[in-house]
Amino acid sequence: MEKEETNMRNHRGSPRALSARIGTVVALLVLGGLTVTARAESAPPTAAPVFDTGATAWMLISSALVMLMVPGLALFYAGMVRRKNVLGTMMHSMAALGIIGIEWVVIGYAMAFGKSQHGLVGWDPSKVLLWGLTPDSAYVNGNGIAIPEYVFMMFQGMFAIITPALIAGAFAERVKFSSYAVFTLFWGLLVYNPLAHWVWGGGWLGAGEGNIGALDFAGGTVVHVSAGVSALVMAIYLGKRIGYPQSVLQPNSLVLTFLGAGLLWFGWFGFNGGSAIAADKFAALAFTNTQIAAAAGALAWMLAEWFKHGRPTTLGVASGLVAGLVAITPASGFVSPPASIVIGALAGVICYAAVLVKGKLGYDDSLDAFGVHGVGGFLGALLTGVFASKIFGGSTGPVDGNYAQIGRQAIAAVSAAAYAGIGTLVLIFVIDKVMGFRVNRTTEIEGVDVAIHGEQGWMLDQTPAPTAELPGTSMTGDSIDLPARKRQTASTH
Repeated sequence: MEKEETNMRNHRGSPRALSARIGTVVALLVLGGLTVTARAESAPPTAAPVFDTGATAWMLISSALVMLMVPGLALFYAGMVRRKNVLGTMMHSMAALGIIGIEWVVIGYAMAFGKSQHGLVGWDPSKVLLWGLTPDSAYVNGNGIAIPEYVFMMFQGMFAIITPALIAGAFAERVKFSSYAVFTLFWGLLVYNPLAHWVWGGGWLGAGEGNIGALDFAGGTVVHVSAGVSALVMAIYLGKRIGYPQSVLQPNSLVLTFLGAGLLWFGWFGFNGGSAIAADKFAALAFTNTQIAAAAGALAWMLAEWFKHGRPTTLGVASGLVAGLVAITPASGFVSPPASIVIGALAGVICYAAVLVKGKLGYDDSLDAFGVHGVGGFLGALLTGVFASKIFGGSTGPVDGNYAQIGRQAIAAVSAAAYAGIGTLVLIFVIDKVMGFRVNRTTEIEGVDVAIHGEQGWMLDQTPAPTAELPGTSMTGDSIDLPARKRQTASTH
């Protein structure tokens, strides 16, 4: 009898038994999906919605543009770290595509855009795993324009993906990938999803009777304030990198950073323009303001840096354009183009000052996630309340005599910051105690690329010698011989 029980226990732990269990779970999910589908098919037929084809096409493009921002962010961040941490830094962005990409489909969309539960979180069982959605399911925006709900769900999912990836800039070069993956999953589940509901899903901060009525066209509070404040909490909790700030931690390739900034700028047209959920005048306004604010931010940061240090830098221009984009995000569909110049320029200068202050305050926000996204997002949220105009976005601000809107914006920004900050602190504390968050000293010195991923991004020390003789040189084995005239010149010195 004991032998049989032992065999049963061994069988339960065997790969075959594990496969059987997974197969059972998958079968149950499939049967559940078939049940929902059968119910949908047995329901009384209703008239198919009339989708706006132009809006649908624009939203498909916008979703792809926002997705492109994730590899753009990976390049932007990877260029600013040291050579030994390039791949690990890029993994933080690219892994979010997988982790949050699945979390959003399984439960995130249901939590963010399901029926509001007292204004705090959404819930709709039909949206879990998208079981209740069909190609005829429609999302209708505030102006009555309908698009397939699949498209709306995917567009919003791209925002959910990139937000935790932004946080990773604060703790680059010093965390375990396993801990980061767990943090990303639960941060998306417990922090991002409720915040998205608060502002966009019918929650207490957004529009609607009895709600605060804060304006956030494309994610100033939901994305940038939450990510920026979470980044600050992470940077303070984890502590400084080894050698910082005594040693200069030289970026490995500002070429990558510049390229990443360009991709972010390009993708941001979908980020903001697509948030109109239509191909209409508000999408055109958001598109225009996006370009203007990015240009103003880049110019302002460049000039401020030039004035202080006597030279403009590529990193300054890249950081400035991102700061301008961050600040215009909540305002892009509510303000005039001249206002977007002011918002972008103020963001460039103020975010630059925030980055300078970082050294004096003593925290190590590796890639300035808080200085750009936290400060820029908070600034943009407040300035949305200052410059919002009814003739530009159907919402009023002080321009139309509605000074209370500034207070609403402040409530939304502070609430998002507090919730994200506290949620992040709880998550990182629990994960750190259970599995540890920071890598050990040896791994940090060696670099996470080799120590964690077993790969190298740049193998410059293994670059082979040229296999063909170059003009003016002679080759012996693997060495390149200098021309005789240069050897003679060198010997005279």
